[in-house]
Amino acid sequence: MSGTQKIRILAVNGSERPDGNNAAILRYAEKELAGRGACLDVVCLRDLRMSPCGPCGDCNFRTTPCTVDDDVAAVVDRMAEADGIIYATPVHGFGSAPLMPAFIERSGTGYLRFDRRLTNKVAGAVVTGRRYSHVETYAHLLNNILLNRMIVAGHGFPSVVYGDEAGSALEDEEGMEMVTRMLHRMVDLIQVLREHRELTGRDALAVDVPSERHRSPRRAQGAGR
Repeated sequence: MSGTQKIRILAVNGSERPDGNNAAILRYAEKELAGRGACLDVVCLRDLRMSPCGPCGDCNFRTTPCTVDDDVAAVVDRMAEADGIIYATPVHGFGSAPLMPAFIERSGTGYLRFDRRLTNKVAGAVVTGRRYSHVETYAHLLNNILLNRMIVAGHGFPSVVYGDEAGSALEDEEGMEMVTRMLHRMVDLIQVLREHRELTGRDALAVDVPSERHRSPRRAQGAGR
């Protein structure tokens, strides 16, 4: 492994259940990553003091972060300090469990949109559920990963895992194989990005636009033509 600093990956667990399939998969992920010399930190949204978006309605016009007083800002800081991010959610009502969309909205609209602090983080997504809407839910997470300019660690099929009762998702061999591949791919990508940074002193992928509110130099040059 390049350098001496340990790889740190933060998982956002969107399940309301303390010991459901999401928790079981993330415990598995912690052990798998430890074998690669990486550590996994899990944020359980059910344990957060997280307020829904309020009635102010000025998110699209604000130039400063959200003023709602809860735990979301601290989680965003932890995400920015990590090398990689995993969004993990069960399927509820043919979509992400309610905690995950609430967090994505509060963290994204309230904080991340201003400077895209997660740019070039390596990211993955895990979706668990009994039978339906796994891929649609995965797409919801993936779109938010791409919105925040993270690098998706794909390695075959999406990491969607089928299971009903707590722990049964671990018996989905193909789903767990995709989770395992994703985890190792994340570590591989993080190592490559670190090595590039150590060799060149800069990020492998240029960041020329801090947020969608700014124009890229390329677009700005073309504006006067």
